[in-house]
Amino acid sequence: MASLKEMRNRIGSVKATQKITKAMQMVAAAKLRRAQDAAQAARPYANRMSSVIANLAASVSGPGAPVLLSGTGRDHKHLLVVAAADNGLAGGFTSSVVRAARDRVIELQAQGKEVRIVCVGRKTLAPLRRLFPSQIVASFDMSKEKVLTLASVEPVADRILAAFEQGEADVVTLFYSRFKNVVSQIPTGRQLIPAVVTASDGLGAAPDLKGGVYTYEPDEAAILEALLPQNLRIQLLSAMLENKAGFYASQMSAMDNATRNAGDLISALTKQYNRSRQAQITKELIEIISGAEAL
Repeated sequence: MASLKEMRNRIGSVKATQKITKAMQMVAAAKLRRAQDAAQAARPYANRMSSVIANLAASVSGPGAPVLLSGTGRDHKHLLVVAAADNGLAGGFTSSVVRAARDRVIELQAQGKEVRIVCVGRKTLAPLRRLFPSQIVASFDMSKEKVLTLASVEPVADRILAAFEQGEADVVTLFYSRFKNVVSQIPTGRQLIPAVVTASDGLGAAPDLKGGVYTYEPDEAAILEALLPQNLRIQLLSAMLENKAGFYASQMSAMDNATRNAGDLISALTKQYNRSRQAQITKELIEIISGAEAL
């Protein structure tokens, strides 16, 4: 059994850990508010751009359609962009996104597809490197980006476009964590190339023109040629902002649980310490009384 001094040291160590987890919880809560506001502010722009593209895409088809919209006509080569956290201590935030990407890779490989992976976030690289070491073609560290902007995602977007233009990818899919609320983040896979315009979750819903007709100058195909690469960057930025909000929510929850667990451990250790101390005092009293009686 541990000595009283060792038990006191352990209680002190757990109390110090509890202070750290409590401080991290408060910091994560403060950062979550800003990250949540940024993610929610980016949604209308991303949704509206998807709506415009949906309206344009409805009138563009066939050989004249931009390649980012129509694709290569094949689906043999897949590029998965897996975006998660740059830091840890956030529970299962990163592992949930990695798990969704892993399942997709296994599914594609079972179909005989060629899969490549681009990792975004420091904590994304290590688990995927263990699972698929030969499929990873690039990784990006976003930890130095204090404020996420279009410039932050530009290198990722350029790598994706380069891979598509060089014939390294027929289909590009982004995996990230969609922020729903403080206690719920949803691992999501979104196809970026060929661009998919869909009304699900309010993304890409074509606007109701109420009988009106838009005319474009230049034509729809030329506008899409310029708009689709920008839309790729916007969707990446929106996903990164969603990730950031989800990360702080997960970290706040994880640190709250750690603080509670530390409190429970301190209570249990304190009871054990008091019992051991009382037993030692009782033993010493018995020895003193026994010695006195012997005299």
